[in-house]
Amino acid sequence: MSYLVTFFIPLLFSSVVWSGYLEFNQDVLIPHDWTHVGRVEPTEKLELTFALKQQNVDVLEETLRLVSDPDSAQYGKHLTLEEVSSLVQPSELTQKMVRHWLQSHGITNCLTVRTQDFLQCTMTAEVAEMLLPGSKFHRYIRDNQSVVRSSAPYAVPDDVQQHLDFVGGLHRLPPKGQQDLTKTPFNMKQKRPKAGAHLGVTPAILRTRYNLTAADVGRAHNNSQAVAQFLEQFYSPTDLAEFMSMFGHSFQHLSQVDRVVGTQGKGKAGIEASLDIEYIMSTGANISSWLFTNPGRHESQEPFLQWMVLLSNMSDLPWVHTISYGDDEDSLSTAYMMRINTEFMKAGVRGISLLFASGDSGAGCRQLSKAQNTFRPSFPASSPYVTTVGGTSFKNPFKVTYEVTDYISGGGFSNVFKMPDYQASAVAAYMKMVGAKLPPQSYYNTSGRAYPDMAALSDNYWVVVNRVPVPWVSGTSASTPVVGGMLSLVNDQRLLKGLPPLGFLNPRLYKLKGEALFDVTEGCHLGCLDEQVQGKGFCAAPLWDPVTGWGTPNYPALLAALLAE
Repeated sequence: MSYLVTFFIPLLFSSVVWSGYLEFNQDVLIPHDWTHVGRVEPTEKLELTFALKQQNVDVLEETLRLVSDPDSAQYGKHLTLEEVSSLVQPSELTQKMVRHWLQSHGITNCLTVRTQDFLQCTMTAEVAEMLLPGSKFHRYIRDNQSVVRSSAPYAVPDDVQQHLDFVGGLHRLPPKGQQDLTKTPFNMKQKRPKAGAHLGVTPAILRTRYNLTAADVGRAHNNSQAVAQFLEQFYSPTDLAEFMSMFGHSFQHLSQVDRVVGTQGKGKAGIEASLDIEYIMSTGANISSWLFTNPGRHESQEPFLQWMVLLSNMSDLPWVHTISYGDDEDSLSTAYMMRINTEFMKAGVRGISLLFASGDSGAGCRQLSKAQNTFRPSFPASSPYVTTVGGTSFKNPFKVTYEVTDYISGGGFSNVFKMPDYQASAVAAYMKMVGAKLPPQSYYNTSGRAYPDMAALSDNYWVVVNRVPVPWVSGTSASTPVVGGMLSLVNDQRLLKGLPPLGFLNPRLYKLKGEALFDVTEGCHLGCLDEQVQGKGFCAAPLWDPVTGWGTPNYPALLAALLAE
């Protein structure tokens, strides 16, 4: 629930200095795949999001460490939304300064959230450009998407700058999404599976590989899970029911989403949304499931940011969220990413597990100059406060065999966030073991947050889309809801025993040191196609690696390990 905030106290800024660029390193160039339509009319309404500076972020981070560390006396003692709000809500001065600044420009139509650290305000483009000098709003289109963004940096007054992290709705464009969801690595006409083999990954195949039985379904009334969609994606209830009818006959399951948060789009269902909801509900079977569908209520909104704002405004949320969404770190401002990290911490201290796909571009590649390339990490995959899921393939694509690296599996080292303590020894062991076989150090930041944390099958899934069974759907968008569903099953057992939900998993996951997971030791993922690395990024190795993390779940062993006090 949002609260309407109306500002009455006028404040005039005299001798205003406009040197305050909040996002000085934000890439404001519009990608070539967006077509410029023209300047927006001065009277057109925009909806901008103001991220107010929070208090006690260092205390929040320490609290997250304590409630997530199984060796801590505070482990599992999660906070309520109200407790989080009282900890981080902006100071009275910050709230007053920002509100007075907006009021001085006649902006009174604003909504806030329970934590008081976001304001979402409606204003005309003319007022927005006066409020944020330097900004110039244009409309851009790509496929069926239309957005309004500024192709120039914006500033705020110096006395307001210290009270804001960033303003949303000016720069960040929706990424293209999965480029290769239906890759086919072999010719089906030339190579047919033998008897006893399979024709692609289904819920039954996943349950066989990860050792889930028919009894491994949800039963706790206070358990739930969710997927989130942002890129004009939505699911079809009919497709979900058809999928469960085709593939869910061997285990108890639900065939309907319990809650849709947001407004579903119109037209054909999307592969991405269908994949996510069908597989979290078949792996996390019989567990109440939500779908956050947030294309943005307005062209000037940032859908991912809108979802983050929702988390700050809902006291009742599912315990596990899986998100198949990411962007290049270098396309985002540091201020934006640091603030989003704080939002992840806020979720973690509440006992919420956030799982992000590691991406489908391997280590990625960015050209710095004609003679120099570097790997390209993805965010939020590179955040230290989420669990990032990579991808694997069966060694034999037609049989339930051991797993190897899926060459698309995203992974590497952040250029923005330092390596968290919980993974330092695991990463050091990998670097020492691989040694001379590592890519040149100029390609990555050896002291950055390393990802992914774990993995699952990401290759050759069956999905029902628009009433049609579609084979060979691939990507870490598949592996992430599969892992999420299994963690929901673990939460189910914990809740039935009166234990708290898992919350932020990484500190506990890394203390397992690979216990209860199938180690993936073969294969490399993609990197830069140049003379130095020749298209190769990092390679899998025993225990943790920056391609598949600690490996893939062995469910009964993982359940036992995560049920232990």
